[in-house]
Parts: sequence; C-alpha cells; structure tokens
Amino acid sequence: MAAIFSRSLDARLRQAVVGVAVAAGLVVVGWYYYALPSYTRVGYQPEQPVPFSHEQHVGQLGLDCRYCHQSVFDSPHATVPTSQTCMNCHDPKKANVKGTSPLLAPVRASYEGGRPVEWKRVHKLPEYAYFNHAVHVNKGVSCVSCHGQINEMKVVRHDQPLSMGWCLKCHHAPEASLRPMAEVTNLTWAPAAGQTRAEVGRAIAKDLQVNPPTNCQGCHR
Repeated sequence: MAAIFSRSLDARLRQAVVGVAVAAGLVVVGWYYYALPSYTRVGYQPEQPVPFSHEQHVGQLGLDCRYCHQSVFDSPHATVPTSQTCMNCHDPKKANVKGTSPLLAPVRASYEGGRPVEWKRVHKLPEYAYFNHAVHVNKGVSCVSCHGQINEMKVVRHDQPLSMGWCLKCHHAPEASLRPMAEVTNLTWAPAAGQTRAEVGRAIAKDLQVNPPTNCQGCHR
C-alpha cells in the first residue's frame, strides 16, 4: 500500500509542530517576563545603603521636596541629594540630629571622602524615551502623579508603571494630573470644597497653556 504522506512532508510536519510549540513557549515566557514587577518596576523597592524614610522626613517633619531634590524645577533630570545636604542636619561636629548614628556611616564616609553615596535607582524610563522633569513640574504636574504618596513611604518604591500607555493617558487628559504651581510639592494637596481636580486642572491647563505632545516625536527622539 502506498504511503499517504511522503517522508519529506512528514519531516516538515514534525518541524512545524516543534516550531509552533517553541513559539508558544517563547510567547508565554515573554509575556510572563514583561508582566513581572522586575520589568515594569511597579512595586520595586530596593534596600538603600542608607535607610532614608520619606515618611519621617517629609510626612512627619514637613521637609520640602526641593530641599533635597534641588534641581527638579530647572533640570531635565531629577537629582538625588549630595552628602553635604544630609550633613546640614546630621553633621556630628555641629552636634546636629543623630550625627553619630551608625546608620549614617555611609553619608559621613561620602562627605569626608568626596565620593557619592551609591544610591540604588528606583525610577527608570527606557533609554529610547525622552523625559524632561523640569517641563512637567513647571506645568503643574505634582510629584504625587508619578511617584505616588512619597510622604507615606518608609522605603521608596516604584509606584506607577511609567509605560507609554500610562504616559499617553495623561497626555490626552492632562487636567487630571495638574494642580496650582504653589502646590506642586505639597503632597497632601486637595482641591477646595466644591471643586474637582478636573475643574482645577482645566483652569491650570488654560492658564499655563498646557498642551502635551501626543505624537511619537514628542517623547522619542
């Protein structure tokens, strides 16, 4: 009896089955990898060389964001504070707050040795995306919009996905994220009674002429 399928066709069928199985496996692995917090970074909360609590410094003591992050309104990149900034309050020679605490040893070593504290980066955008920090905060976008309630965090975590879809959602309807310029670093700000965030945001968008780009070239250069 003649064979229904030739040997070559049988081999090609086996190759096709193996190829489909491998492709399906890659799709599953890829989907699982890119959905993990380690990739999206949401919830990423690394242990830092110095246990700095924003909950204590900002939430309880009322330290303004700009005291440590001094260039957020002027620079495309938000900067971390230098050890000099920390030593303004924690210098043991001035008998300031907890100047001899062992937890602050890396800060003292940095200050005396002229080497920066090796903070671990929490928030990160893809290399192909261009983001100007100063442009956003000078248009009324608060720290909370991207970083969450940082004043309630003992350890800073990556709060929002910062994905393209997440950014575009704000670019298409920026009024939801805008607030008065005087309140940008006020992490507990809320609209006055009888007002909604959208109403306040629309007024700010008109006043500051907020018109964020919604095309590719606005963020990918």
